[in-house]
Amino acid sequence: MKQSQWSSRLGYILAAAGSAVGLGAIWKFPYVTAANGGGAFLLVFLLFSFTLGVAVLMGETLIGSLSRRGVVGAFGELMGKRWRWVGAMGLLSSLLIFSFYSVVGGWTLGYTGMALAGSLQHGDGAALTARFNDYVGDPFWPVLTHLLFAGITWWFVQGGVQRGVERTLRWMMPALLVMMLLLVATGLSMPGAMAGVRQFLLPDFSQLSGQGVLDALGLAFFSLSIGLGVHTTYGAYLPNSDGVLRSGVWVVTLASLISVLAGLMIFPVLASTGIDPTAGPGLTFMTMPAVFNHLPFGQVLAVVFFLLLLVAALSSSISMLEHLVRFTTEEWGWSRRGACRVLTLLIMASGIPVSLSFGPWAEYTLFGKTIFDLLDYLTSNLMMPLFGLVLTLLLGWRLGKSMVPADLSPALRMALLWCWRLVAPLLIGGILVRGLL
Repeated sequence: MKQSQWSSRLGYILAAAGSAVGLGAIWKFPYVTAANGGGAFLLVFLLFSFTLGVAVLMGETLIGSLSRRGVVGAFGELMGKRWRWVGAMGLLSSLLIFSFYSVVGGWTLGYTGMALAGSLQHGDGAALTARFNDYVGDPFWPVLTHLLFAGITWWFVQGGVQRGVERTLRWMMPALLVMMLLLVATGLSMPGAMAGVRQFLLPDFSQLSGQGVLDALGLAFFSLSIGLGVHTTYGAYLPNSDGVLRSGVWVVTLASLISVLAGLMIFPVLASTGIDPTAGPGLTFMTMPAVFNHLPFGQVLAVVFFLLLLVAALSSSISMLEHLVRFTTEEWGWSRRGACRVLTLLIMASGIPVSLSFGPWAEYTLFGKTIFDLLDYLTSNLMMPLFGLVLTLLLGWRLGKSMVPADLSPALRMALLWCWRLVAPLLIGGILVRGLL
């Protein structure tokens, strides 16, 4: 089978950044930042992103670029067959996450349609909250939008690495930035918006607790899609491992920029309207439409906002499907189109009970958790941190200096090696322990 490659380094950077930029960057980052005091949390988040985040992202990418294999094959080739289970766990995490992520992506699709129809332009926050609960609890519409979202993801990925994934993300990422800048400009023009900017940007370390530092570490780790092996798959499409550090810094920069723009988009608008930014995950679907009701051209802004969420969701779902497709074509010899069809049907089928867990199946729980909550807990709190922990230990102690890029200075080489050996395992271990408590 001919090895696929990115057509350019820029294509890889946009694709890797797209895998990191998902729905979490739009709604979770502002909410968690507000809950932990604003500016001080932002500084710690950026510090972790550009140190631990770059180091672990580089490690994931390097095992792909050096082995020329997907995540399961890469672990087997570089670290021995007995370590293939680590790559398989990352792959399973992607499958489980995609199963519930497609459901939430379907919500953005449904809400984009409602915004276009103008049905979000009526009612206060309580009415919109009831609308959201009715929508996600419906046994038909969220299932339909989940199926459509998975189908759109299939359409983009089945075209191949260059003509499908890379070409799509080359326009998706700039479009995402343009839409965010439009909403940032709108928010900053509102009366009282600067209070939100100050809350978001000015650090007050008295508001940051030890738990907040751990939250910043976890958010930095997961906001870069570390712990799934996606960057290993994308690294396998690089022509060589030269410039991995520079590319990694660009990926982290773009992903962090999206998160910061999300804060500048949300905080000023909520400060102007007097809404508490710590309102939580419901902020996206229940609160923001009520805000747009009070703004000039509110329907247009609502459409732009939910299109933005849809593009962000697709940029991540494309990476997860490509990750899974690479495994089936490489390890099982499937054709790309056949793999895309079968995997999409699997995601469609597995996402249906996830969607129903918000409505007719909400009473069915395991360990006190619904299907959606259980999948989220298993992947975010257990499987992804465990993958990152084993990855960094193997990089630092089993492969060691042979994995450190030769084009780095001696000081950077030593810093990267000891980050893999000691710093990253300790910090990621902290994430894992916190998830178990």
